[in-house]
Amino acid sequence: MDQNNPLSEITHKRRVSALGPGGLTRERAGFEVRDVHPTHYGRVCPIETPEGPNIGLINSLAAYARTNQYGFLESPYRVVKEGQVTDEIVFLSAIEEADHVIAQASATLDENGRLVDELVAVRHLNEFTVKAPEDVTLMDVSPKQVVSVAASLIPFLEHDDANRALMGSNMQRQAVPTLRSDKPLVGTGMERN
Repeated sequence: MDQNNPLSEITHKRRVSALGPGGLTRERAGFEVRDVHPTHYGRVCPIETPEGPNIGLINSLAAYARTNQYGFLESPYRVVKEGQVTDEIVFLSAIEEADHVIAQASATLDENGRLVDELVAVRHLNEFTVKAPEDVTLMDVSPKQVVSVAASLIPFLEHDDANRALMGSNMQRQAVPTLRSDKPLVGTGMERN
């Protein structure tokens, strides 16, 4: 097991592979298998993957993803009822979430937890669109639920080039821990979790 630092151990335990018995081989895997798919949203990190022949075949689970009793990857969502965001959390697989209208975690809410915008940016049927708040059935729990733990530790990730973010998330796992650590000057909020 990779135990260079705490992050490398967590990442090693949250790795998902398309290789192995009953899976693919590096030589036979085409671009369509290695590429990011809409069903990966909130389940598999689109950034963190090895460079080289294993690119896209070995991936990391997204920060809040989990596997259910049948081995399917699930992502958490907040339940929305008639434009009101509740505290109820449901974990859904890609198949179960297909018919839902899902708002982004950054959607504007009032002090009572109601969606305030006239039109809300949503995902529906694997497409990004806008809908009325009454049509929304679920909401992402966090903007960080799309990426892995390592990628979520990169400050200002949304402003990085994807190739640089990939290299950054992979390099963090190779960092040698210090004997006396200080808190970072710039952070993302994931450091304390």
